[in-house]
Amino acid sequence: MKGYFFISVFLMAMASAFANGPAAPAASAPQAGAQTASKTPANTKTPVQLADSTPKGQLKDPYSDKDAAVVAAGKQLYEGTACSGCHGGGGGGDMCPPLTNGVWIYGGDNDTLFRLVTYGSQVLQSKGYTRQAQENVVAPMPAMGEIVKTADDLWKILTFVRSRYDGPPQCKYGCKGS
Repeated sequence: MKGYFFISVFLMAMASAFANGPAAPAASAPQAGAQTASKTPANTKTPVQLADSTPKGQLKDPYSDKDAAVVAAGKQLYEGTACSGCHGGGGGGDMCPPLTNGVWIYGGDNDTLFRLVTYGSQVLQSKGYTRQAQENVVAPMPAMGEIVKTADDLWKILTFVRSRYDGPPQCKYGCKGS
């Protein structure tokens, strides 16, 4: 019965995301010097295009979680692309794992988080990423790389998530071996 509930809520959230699209975020430019492995700017590529064109370990978040405008834009995108439907409005968890407690299931580095959201957990595992931690609630992460419109939007969502982090400070960007 729980499985049917999860699927129906997930499908409703996806339908809402497709029908309404994300809320328009406030404009904010990436930090100076932020580069990706490809020549097309991240703000015009889809997350899948950026992840597919960048070598493993090379994706870097161009934003700081101290930038209030980017965090606010990321929050709007988080709420508008169905993330909150599964992970809760502030990222504290719901029917899926919390995003704020410092438990990074596949690792907390920028590259891993970007690819996890983009590809989903099953494809991520097929690309050689493995679980680094366990969580009480663990459902497969669906691929959101075609739902989130641009790689820049995904970076803003991840920046919002980082701004809500409430785990051990030394593990904000992932702990080795945890």
